[in-house]
Order: sequence, then structure tokens, then C-alpha cells
Amino acid sequence: MQQLFRLLPSVDAVLADLAADAGLAALPRALLRDAVNDFLNGLRADIKAGRVTDAAQLAPQLVGAQCARFVRAAARPHFRRVVNATGVVVHTNLGRSLLAPCAIAAAAEACARYSNLEFDLATGERGSRYSHVVDILRRLTGAEAALVVNNNAAAVLITLETLAKGREVVVSRGQLVEIGGSFRIPEVMAKSGAILREVGATNRTHPRDYANAVNENTALLLKVHTSNYRIVGFTKEVSLAELVAIGRDRGLPVMEDLGSGNLTDFAGLGLPGEPTVQRALADGADVVTFSGDKVLGGPQAGVIVGKAAIIEAIRKNPLNRAVRIDKMTLAALEATLRLYLDPERARREVPTLAMMTAPPGALAKKARRLAAILKKSLAGRYAVAAVPGASRVGGGAFPEHDLPTTLVALTPLQGAPSPDALRERLLATDPPLVGRIEDAAFLLDPRTLADDELGLVAAVLGQAMDDPAR
Repeated sequence: MQQLFRLLPSVDAVLADLAADAGLAALPRALLRDAVNDFLNGLRADIKAGRVTDAAQLAPQLVGAQCARFVRAAARPHFRRVVNATGVVVHTNLGRSLLAPCAIAAAAEACARYSNLEFDLATGERGSRYSHVVDILRRLTGAEAALVVNNNAAAVLITLETLAKGREVVVSRGQLVEIGGSFRIPEVMAKSGAILREVGATNRTHPRDYANAVNENTALLLKVHTSNYRIVGFTKEVSLAELVAIGRDRGLPVMEDLGSGNLTDFAGLGLPGEPTVQRALADGADVVTFSGDKVLGGPQAGVIVGKAAIIEAIRKNPLNRAVRIDKMTLAALEATLRLYLDPERARREVPTLAMMTAPPGALAKKARRLAAILKKSLAGRYAVAAVPGASRVGGGAFPEHDLPTTLVALTPLQGAPSPDALRERLLATDPPLVGRIEDAAFLLDPRTLADDELGLVAAVLGQAMDDPAR
């Protein structure tokens, strides 16, 4: 064992060898040194555990190649690209919506150059960062005014804190939703200082439930769109128009949290009709909140639209400073919203909309192309077939609706890694690839793969086959 330890190179010797690798030499030396130390400590542990018992296993060329791979993997950014082959368009764990090219360019410009973030070019004086998106949001939604914060939970929080702190907010028991990360409407409401007043039953709520709950301490009537689940069967829900009528009769504002919210009428696009922001305002809602990075297909943001007096009160709330939107997000959001001025262009260029509405025939064609590529690269390892299947919108939207697609199924032949083992290997490739497993096959859905990613999928699968420890 001592002889094996003596064969291990010094840290400085390894660093000198790595200096010949241009890609590694460009890395910070402190990072390189830490990675080399970790690699050598791993070899020492292998010697002690009896996993390395022969001097041939520590040959300089072999150790050098292993160390370079180890360091290269250790030096990867922790936050990095992932290939999404799950078919879930708005995948919360994989970054939700992809940005349109114009939004990416706008965000890059905002990062690289000075801007008029809070500078009024007409007067040369200090301006408002919100001015960059207010007019276009008013035009697209019909709202009197608008404000944008950093996400929809923040939008709900600051709106409730502004309108109902210390007072009651009436909401149907069947709408007390839980969103990603176990955050729940009642908890957000509690943080705002508002007092929750539940009405109705889980499956049935009537107009009289709201009307009977109103008292001298009531500040707001709240409707929460259950975008991430459905209650079916013996049900009854109060429409927004009915709730607005109660609010007008009692002199109370009405708020709707549309959650994943959208500006597109999907009824004619092969998807179930979902309430739009425009419809909610037309039905009389005083304030509406929704996300920017779900069905809208923009960056993470919480959009608040509605009556001018309410929006102005929210804008003046000191909490607004804590939840305000940053310059990159503003730039990307404005660029995304501008696409919606031409709905057809938005459906083509906003990736979320394009993927959601992709024609089944086009997806089948893409699946066959991918299958043909993989049949060559995985020959003898996996049976490759294009099979019918379903995608999902994700992001808490259209929870019960499947999108028809064609999947590429990889079924292992004798000796090939199982679907579960393949999944684990693909998490360690560069870039990682995420698919799904059904019926003893590893599935790839072309809906969430760009055309230029088909060859990359083959390359990544090749990595998983050649070097499972990569």
C-alpha cells in the first residue's frame, strides 16, 4: 500500500501537466488546485479501500487522463444548461419558460450596456423603471394601470398587504391552492397581514357564501384560479362576474389571482379554454395578478394590472422596494410583450406558445428524425422506436389536458443499461439530459427539443454509453 501511495503524483506536478490543456489552464488556479486535491484524495481512499491494488492502475498517463476528466467535471458551473426531453413545456424544475430570441437579446443588452432603467429620456430627469412595460400591458390587457414585481407570489403578497392588512379577505375554500415549493395561499395571505375568511365547501361554493361572509372588517373579495388542479363531479364555483356583482353591491374591491395567467385565447388552438387576463378585467376585476414565466412565456415576474388607484397604492407600498423587478427581467419582459402585439407572431416566436401549439404531424416527423439518428448511434444497445404519447404544458397550467405527441422510446437490449441506470448516467453527461421512463423504456419527447438539439441528444447518449462515470 505504501508503494502505491508513493506512485501518486504531487499536486504541483499534476497542475503542471494540466497547464498544457488550454481549456483547463484558463480556469482559476485556486479552483484547479482544489479539484486536483479532491481527485488525489479519492485515489488515496481507493488505495486504502483496496479498490486500487496494482501499480498499473496508477500509470502516469492513465492517472493524468482520469484527473483531467475529474477536474473538467468539477469545474463545470453548478447552474448550467440541461436538455429537456420530458415533453413538459413549462418545466418548473428546469427553468420554466424559454425566452424568445428578441427577449434574450434585450436581456443581454441590459446586462452589457448602460440603460434608461430609471431615466426619463424625454426630460433628462429620473424616471420610473415600471414605465417600460406599463403602456404595453395596458394596451394588451385593457387595464387602467400596471405594475411588475419579481414573481406572482410577490404580486399576491404586496396586493393583499396594500388592500387588506389587518382586515378580512373572503375566498372560497376550494381555491386555497398550494403552489410550487409547498407555498400556500393561506400562508402568503398570513404574511401579508390579511385575515383569511374561508367560505363554501371544498367542492361547492355559492354567491350567498360570499355575501353572508361580508362584514364591517371585510376588505377584499378574492378569486384564485385553480390552474394547477381541477375539482370535478358535484361542484359549484362562483364566476368572476358574480363575485364582481357582490363586490359592487357591498362596495368591496375584487381581486383575481390568475396564477399561470395568459394573454392568449387557446380555445381555437386545440387546448381547453383558460381564462385570460383580458377577460378577467372585462368581467370587472379591480386587480389581477399573474406570472410572467409560465403560459405567457416570458421571464420570471409577477404582473399586477387593474384600476389606477389600486395600482398606485401598491406602487407606493414600501414593500415594493423589496420585491421590485430587475433590469434584465424588465428588458426581457418588454420584448416578450411586444411580440403579443401580433398574436400570430407571438405563437411563432414565443417558445412556450410554439411548443404548446406544435402540430402533431410536425412532432411525428421530428420524432422519426431523432429515431433514425439514434438507431445508428445506439445500434445493438437499444431498440429505438417512434411511438404515440402525450406531453404536458406544465407550470401548473392545463393540469388535466394531454398534448398529443410522438415519443422516441429506447428499450434496452441485452447488456445495455436499464432505463433507470440510463437516467442516472444522463444526469452526469455534459450537458445533462432529462427524459422520462414509462413501460420499461426511456422516453424522449421532441416537443421540448429544438431542431438543433437532435444531434446533441445522440452525442449525450454516446457519452452515457462510453463513460458512465463522466
